Amino acid sequence: MPVSTTTSIVSPDGASPGALADVPVAVLAGGLGTRLRSVLPDRPKVLAEVAGRPFLAYQLERLARAGIVDVVVCLGYLAGEIERFIAAGDAFEGLQVRSSREPVPLGTAGALRLARKDAAGTFLALNGDSFFDVPLERLLAHHRRTGARATLAAARVTNAGRYGALELEGNGRVRRFLEKGGQGSGLVNAGIYVLEAAVLDGIPPDRPTSLEHDIFPALAAEGSLTAMAWDGYFIDIGIPDDLAGIDRDPGRLLEAVRSTEESV
Repeated sequence: MPVSTTTSIVSPDGASPGALADVPVAVLAGGLGTRLRSVLPDRPKVLAEVAGRPFLAYQLERLARAGIVDVVVCLGYLAGEIERFIAAGDAFEGLQVRSSREPVPLGTAGALRLARKDAAGTFLALNGDSFFDVPLERLLAHHRRTGARATLAAARVTNAGRYGALELEGNGRVRRFLEKGGQGSGLVNAGIYVLEAAVLDGIPPDRPTSLEHDIFPALAAEGSLTAMAWDGYFIDIGIPDDLAGIDRDPGRLLEAVRSTEESV
């Protein structure tokens, strides 16, 4: 059974809810973090400390500053550690945060289906182990303009082969996903999505299903997946070298979190 915990998280600058106030957010935080196990043996990767704070705290602060109100954190590996962090609720006011715990590993799409099984409409989802400073209001507006069933934020990186690049059409529709291992710069999936709840319909409740490998390629094939490219700050803490690097020099992350969201 999923475990639900609610706490109040404060917006540090007192920003009032805007266009995003009625848009719920799901944070995917259930990964095993196997690549970080050598440096993070006893905690989930979203609780890895950067400049003395869990990485998840920066994600939640960013959401609070953007005017988000409703957040569910999707949990799996070491879920209890994250539930204790949420229950402490001593960092931010303004967010209503609950957790949804997978009974077994369900994959990214399966975790979203569990967390939002009774919901409808449009929602945001983001990977808990990466950060991209795309303006969320603009991403939502882009999604609504295109009429897509799903929209992802695309970051331009110097080493696209590490992630697997995106191939886009001129109107921003995603044509296909290129395999990892290529060379050079390119656009990559930055782990922030706007989704229609209907995208989760039909996902089996008891079989792992991946957004990246199962859902998005199918949507791209039918022409209902779009991307918004944004030249901004992107970091993924999934490997030890990147986590150590941002911990040594967190300035760009701090600046990105605390900058004011641009208007649409």
